[in-house]
Amino acid sequence: MLIIGLTGGIATGKSTVVEMLRRKGSFIIDADQLAREVVEPNQPAWQEIVSWLGDSVLLPDQSLDRVKIAELVFGDPQKLKKLNSIIHPWVGSRILERTREIEQKDPHAVIVYDIPLLIEADMQKMVDLILLVYAPREMQLKRLGERDSMSPEAAAQRLAAQLPIAEKRKYAHQIIDNSGSLAETERQVERFWSHLETVKKKT
Repeated sequence: MLIIGLTGGIATGKSTVVEMLRRKGSFIIDADQLAREVVEPNQPAWQEIVSWLGDSVLLPDQSLDRVKIAELVFGDPQKLKKLNSIIHPWVGSRILERTREIEQKDPHAVIVYDIPLLIEADMQKMVDLILLVYAPREMQLKRLGERDSMSPEAAAQRLAAQLPIAEKRKYAHQIIDNSGSLAETERQVERFWSHLETVKKKT
């Protein structure tokens, strides 16, 4: 079994690369999806967040108001750190559960942990190698503004809540530069997959 930690900054195009790796036959474990699961109503992480921030962050159906929480925490590093300290351990447990399930089905599986905050959450020890999806900061800001209809100020604030993409490069074993065309990205993924086949043969 080989575990890849796929990371990158917001709006670098991670989802595009994840889908390419899925088509190659890898198993994807999506940390953002798990993060949504662990904060569903009455889940332990949900209870911790409501206990901390109060009922004002709840929607009528008792789910968390993600927009309101984002407004509360993204401008306050301490609140963001607190939120992550609640969610990340529960997500980590779910990741390990899914990994064990996949390993039982296929001991030779290639598993991709799709974790945007892999490095910020200090989860890099959970993977065999780190694959970074890279795009320059200026491109991140442009894509984020277009994708989520964010003002330049809001996009910059969202980026400031993450480790700068240039810093993440230092942790990566392999980098996919997603600043060019889709075909260029696909060629890089092909080369990466060929590299994985070599690594698997050596293990």
